[in-house]
Amino acid sequence: MNLRFFSFAILASALAVVGTGCENAPGKPKSDPENVRPDQVTDFATLYGENCAACHGDHGKNGAAISLASPVYLAIAGPANLQRVTAAGVPGTMMPGFSKAAGGMLTDQQIAILVQGMIKTWGNSTELSGLTPPAYASSTPGDSANGQKAFASYCARCHGADATGNSDKVHTGSLIDPAYLALVSDQGLRSIILAGQPEQGMPDWRAETASSPTRTINDQEITDIVAWLASHRVTAPGQPYQQHP
Repeated sequence: MNLRFFSFAILASALAVVGTGCENAPGKPKSDPENVRPDQVTDFATLYGENCAACHGDHGKNGAAISLASPVYLAIAGPANLQRVTAAGVPGTMMPGFSKAAGGMLTDQQIAILVQGMIKTWGNSTELSGLTPPAYASSTPGDSANGQKAFASYCARCHGADATGNSDKVHTGSLIDPAYLALVSDQGLRSIILAGQPEQGMPDWRAETASSPTRTINDQEITDIVAWLASHRVTAPGQPYQQHP
């Protein structure tokens, strides 16, 4: 073989290897369209899976937090409240703010995609047609004493008269456990009463009382029940020792 030709062949092979190595160098961005910046992700399923599913469940239910795959909840909350809570979070709870302004990683556009995706995927525009549901948030203070009475009428048959979860019908978790109340806000309690937890057999606000099958819970009664449950909160839940002044 001609020495000159042999040298040229070696040089060409070396250049090919170097070129291939640079193209696949670790950490080098690829031209693949799937490799997009986090703030450029606009797919609802991806945004939900990466930011919401851990608490609200893979398909919007059966998570530790309230079910989002609930037409009743989505209809009562509405886009504005969903957008606000997603962006700013709920202070004092495990719900963080996902907007960049609140220290999160999502843009306003991504939050809007999340909200519209929830409504499109799990909402039902006719769910509450012809009905006037209670408001998403209370506009009046609650009365704890009246709340205990309302709880006895609407909730005790499943949650027990003292809300500890012991009843003749079913056995549920305690609603006045200090650890539980430390993790859920008043609005969270209200939202659960409004939307129910269908996957766990809990009806929404349209549930009827045993003594009055044509009457459903009203806005003020929900506010009062929340006030009564919230009155069981303690300053330092889970502290095994006595607090000294």
